[in-house]
Amino acid sequence: MTVTATSVDESNRPRPQAAPAPWRARLVRLGPAAAAALSGLLLYVSFPPRPLWWLALPAFAVFGRTLRGRSWKAALGLGYLFGLGFLLPLLVWTGVEVGPGPWLALAAVEAVFVALVGVGVATVSRLPAWPVWAAAVWIAGEAVRARVPFHGFPWGKIAFGQADGVFLPLAAVGGTPVLGFAVALCGFGLYEAVRLAVEGRRTRAVRRSAAAAALLSVAVPVAGAVAARSLVSDKAENGTATVAVIQGNVPRAGLDFNAQRRAVLDYHARETERLAQAVKAGKAARPDFVLWPENSSDIDPFANPDARVVINQAVKAIGVPISVGGVVERDGKLLNEQILWDPVQGPTQTYDKRQVQPFGEYLPLRPLLGAINKDWTSMVRQDFSRGDEPGVFTLDGTKVGLATCYEAAFDWAVRDTVTAGAQMISVPSNNATFDRSEMTYQQLAMSRIRAVEHSRTVTVPVTSGVSAIIMPDGRITRKTGMFVPAHLVQKVPLRSSETPATRLGVLPEIALVLVAAGGLGWAIGAGLRGRRTQDA
Repeated sequence: MTVTATSVDESNRPRPQAAPAPWRARLVRLGPAAAAALSGLLLYVSFPPRPLWWLALPAFAVFGRTLRGRSWKAALGLGYLFGLGFLLPLLVWTGVEVGPGPWLALAAVEAVFVALVGVGVATVSRLPAWPVWAAAVWIAGEAVRARVPFHGFPWGKIAFGQADGVFLPLAAVGGTPVLGFAVALCGFGLYEAVRLAVEGRRTRAVRRSAAAAALLSVAVPVAGAVAARSLVSDKAENGTATVAVIQGNVPRAGLDFNAQRRAVLDYHARETERLAQAVKAGKAARPDFVLWPENSSDIDPFANPDARVVINQAVKAIGVPISVGGVVERDGKLLNEQILWDPVQGPTQTYDKRQVQPFGEYLPLRPLLGAINKDWTSMVRQDFSRGDEPGVFTLDGTKVGLATCYEAAFDWAVRDTVTAGAQMISVPSNNATFDRSEMTYQQLAMSRIRAVEHSRTVTVPVTSGVSAIIMPDGRITRKTGMFVPAHLVQKVPLRSSETPATRLGVLPEIALVLVAAGGLGWAIGAGLRGRRTQDA
């Protein structure tokens, strides 16, 4: 028997495919997580002091890309990473003097709200015109974050990063909710437009309605902002007032500036006397009134005759009323108070800060925190009490609304001074505890948004800077440096008309929350119906 050898063509035999390298598979899995964190970081970079407001659009576009079609568990994690990428660098100033613990805890807690927003965005991402629903979900998340816990923390609202942007006029239409909604909508719409363009090039089967919705998501916010410019004006309606802003500076930055209370008071009195000398020499216009910052007199002038004498001397030197920021104890209550000091009558009006800062001006959960670490309770030995009336001082015939420092972040705390008759707004602040961090620039941007929102001049007197005068159209016309004594004097327009945002108040926010709820309900209902169909 003969055996014949046959040759086999190895080239025709199928070859097994090599498994992807483990590191490559890990990179694929980590891609969405990295994209979420980096897009959050991109959103942070869009905030002041950088004038890169437009980076918020690609930030939301990438965020939408990472969330679209995800399960709720994946969206929760991706949303949390986005929140950390955004809030960790944004809020780093909270740990300048107290260490990283409070900063990390605050960012970690606030990022939970962003994580829940991520779940909501992923849920509505399967709906027609999903960018609209997703942007409304984002604003709903901001609305919750501005109210809980401990009366809320609205720092980092998208609107507060848009003081230099094209969308700014929308603040006059519906306040921070409408402005923030427009930015988020445009960002999500940008991603959807790109996605559909790529899909159409590949399949040539994109529905016209979907493409139109994506394009409108980008075009409508921009067109709305252009149309809203007619609401923005710096023209005087009730004449003008010449206002002076005093920045006395502090001996040194940090929490211990409170131990130098007499020096801080003396510095502000001294700078006011310098202004009086400049007025006498014809080098500065005579102001109608003068605005001092928050905590410019941490010595209670009602209980300490020496502080009263210093303030009286400064007021008589300049010869016009001064709004003094004091710390006052009355009827057993500690109050962060603005005091209207007249050169003839002395103190005549007061305004007590209503939105006091948790862990800074009062300590929530004091017994629990004291049981964990007694040093924490010693940082806030006595809680500040809250005022209950909006502050509007009448200074030389001008009605000046007061929103003290932290209050500028809260929509209601600024609006009700305008509805109570304020013709201009002052935001007296003390940023000395945060050194040269970005906090002062972030807060200054809030005041620029408020100026446009209510069409009012806004002054920002700060102990250590940056102090500024802002026109009703959001322009900064005068400002100081940081940690320098300085005074600003300018004639500013007074206005009494109300913008749509002032008249509508909280209604635009409520409407957007309802839109978000409707989108979530629709998406959840459609998902349940789909499951029943599959089960059947």
